[in-house]
Amino acid sequence: MSINAKHLATFILGAAAGVAAHKYLQSEEGEKLLEDLKTKASDLKAEAEGAVDKAPEYFQELKTKGSEAIKSNFPDAEKFLKDLIDKFTGAGATSTTTTENGDVAAVTPSAQ
Repeated sequence: MSINAKHLATFILGAAAGVAAHKYLQSEEGEKLLEDLKTKASDLKAEAEGAVDKAPEYFQELKTKGSEAIKSNFPDAEKFLKDLIDKFTGAGATSTTTTENGDVAAVTPSAQ
């Protein structure tokens, strides 16, 4: 690959921008900018770590509240979905039951 004038001009402009950025960052104003960026980055990191720690609790609460909202607003939703699934899968021998913690479990009767 040959170097043409366009590549050379791009390299020179990039080098000039690097020198200008270095000179600016060495000034008092540039050092203040760097300190502000470090502070903001540290704050953002702490906020992100806090969000990661709270995520499981948040999603568990969301699951619980969503389940309660569906059960209170659509009391027949569980039966409707079971019937719909049975209709499309032909699994008429399977029934569902609700566990103590509110989860729905499939129950297959044993053969007699």
